[in-house]
Amino acid sequence: MKFEEIKKVGILGGGIMGGGIAQTYAVAGYDVVVRDINQEAIDKTRYAVFDGKWGIKRGVERGKLAFDDALVAMSRVSFGEQLSVLADCDIVIEAIPEKLELKQQVFAELDGVVKPGAIFASNTSGFVIAEVGRDVSAARKPLFVGMHFSNPVTTMRMLEVIYTPETSQDTIDAAVKLGEAGGKAVSMVKDAPGTYGFLLNRIFGAAYREAKAIVDAGIATPEDVDKAMITGRNWPSAFFGSRGGIGKEW
Repeated sequence: MKFEEIKKVGILGGGIMGGGIAQTYAVAGYDVVVRDINQEAIDKTRYAVFDGKWGIKRGVERGKLAFDDALVAMSRVSFGEQLSVLADCDIVIEAIPEKLELKQQVFAELDGVVKPGAIFASNTSGFVIAEVGRDVSAARKPLFVGMHFSNPVTTMRMLEVIYTPETSQDTIDAAVKLGEAGGKAVSMVKDAPGTYGFLLNRIFGAAYREAKAIVDAGIATPEDVDKAMITGRNWPSAFFGSRGGIGKEW
């Protein structure tokens, strides 16, 4: 599957992340279908996409989206409870809970439902991509890739595209270009068995461990560590909960 062939985006799992990905691609001009486990979950995702804090209607209120464009974007999104609603998608992006065995099981089931040639992408925040796609068919493995978005998806520009030794170049290119079509800045990451996390989480985790060691040693308070990172490195928030105090508290 090449990027130019992608017309319909499937989202496996709604919630905040899945809803944000769905909204991003509906606004970008793609037909989107979200599959979730029951009607209650679908209703929550629909609310997040249309009416939530970062939803399409709020985009109109904030002047980020024209009213007519918002109506068109909302018309592009559909929902369903059965895996079969994803059958004709050109790419399916998984955003279910961060449980490896659950992801493996659902992708194996999905492999027999979705049309041949469609790309499978996982939004896992850190599992080895080859392990997530372990149980898909040999024909699907070149079409398997990681696409890790940052929350809230509609406002955060980061996207990590993670490729395995089996991921085809067409699949990598399609994931990168699809990310860019959704307004994301894409970082490429090689799958790394034996580790958890890609760029963002591994680097932040290392920084957090050092920040905690400083606090535990009594060298500085949590507030002062956060203040240093927010005012000295322009982080919007830091390690211990301080947020955006520049010009107010600091």
